[in-house]
This record gives sequence, structure tokens and C-alpha cells, in this order.
Amino acid sequence: MNTSLLLQNIGNHVQLDAGEAEFLLSLFQPKVLKRKAFLLRQGEVCRSENFIVKGCVKVYSLDENGFEHILMFGIEGWWVGDLLSFLTGRESRYHIEALEDTELLQITKPDLDLLYERVPKMERFFRILLQNAFIAHMERINQSLSLDAAGRYGEFIRKYPAFGQRIPQKQIAAYLGITPVFLSMLRKKLMEG
Repeated sequence: MNTSLLLQNIGNHVQLDAGEAEFLLSLFQPKVLKRKAFLLRQGEVCRSENFIVKGCVKVYSLDENGFEHILMFGIEGWWVGDLLSFLTGRESRYHIEALEDTELLQITKPDLDLLYERVPKMERFFRILLQNAFIAHMERINQSLSLDAAGRYGEFIRKYPAFGQRIPQKQIAAYLGITPVFLSMLRKKLMEG
């Protein structure tokens, strides 16, 4: 599996020498998911942090009526997992499902701890990653509370223009907390100007 995207992602925040990069790569294991396959199911413990090399996934929960509530999508160059479950060993409240055939590089908690010990600058990398994720989640919560559906959709297409071509409208509607029919009306309204 191609590891250059992972090294490029890490290189955006910390510089690794050849030995550090080789050690880091030795701790990651490849995983391939077919479309509609699960990386994680609600009730399981998340045993790895996952870097997406190729493909697209969604992280979601199901309510008591079986409706999906999508927290996030992940594409190439993104990290995905359930951090609470990963760090605490608690059962996950989320499903992570492939929307496309997906290739991942995974690292387990014991291997991540070993990486921190042997390559301390990776703690800095993951701190920056967590800070950015926290900011993104805070922005998403704020938008959910303060913007109407049209505003949320506008922000979604502004921030993630490529998602509209890859992710079914039904999934985008679930992410925005609206029905597919209402999303269709919003899209039509936007096209009309």
C-alpha cells in the first residue's frame, strides 16, 4: 500500500528523518474495506487510529428509530476513528462505514504509545491533529445551533466542494440533519439563483 500520503500528512507538521519514518511505517498495518463494509460498529471497541490512503468513509450513529446521524465523512489524507473508544477501551457509540472501496493504514494504541516513546515529535503531530479536530467539531456544533438548513448546506459545499460529487445526497442530508427531499429543494433553489 502506498505510504507517501501518510508521510506527506505527517510532514505538514513535523519533519521525520529516514530512520524515524521507517520506524513509523513499521507500526502501521494496511487494511482494505469494500464499499459498505464496516471499519467499526456501534458496541465494538475501536482498536486503531486509521489514516485514509484511498476512498471515503462516514462516521455515524443510529437513533432509536433507525435514522442515521452522520458526524463526519473522511477521504484521502484524513484520519478516522472513535477517539473516546480508542483511548479508553470503552464501546463505541458509532459506526464507521466505507462509502467507497477504501484503503487504510492503521496503528494500534500500544504501537502509538511506542511511537510516542521512540519518536517524541509524533506527540506534537497528534496534538496538532487533535487540536484541529476539536476546532472542526466546535465549528460544526456552532453551525448546527446557529445556522438554518440553507446556511449549513452553504457552509458544507464551501468547506468540502469535492464531497458533492462523491457522497450521495441522502448521506449529505443526514450529515446536515435534514431530509433528502428538503436538500433537493435547497439545491434547486441555489441553482436558480
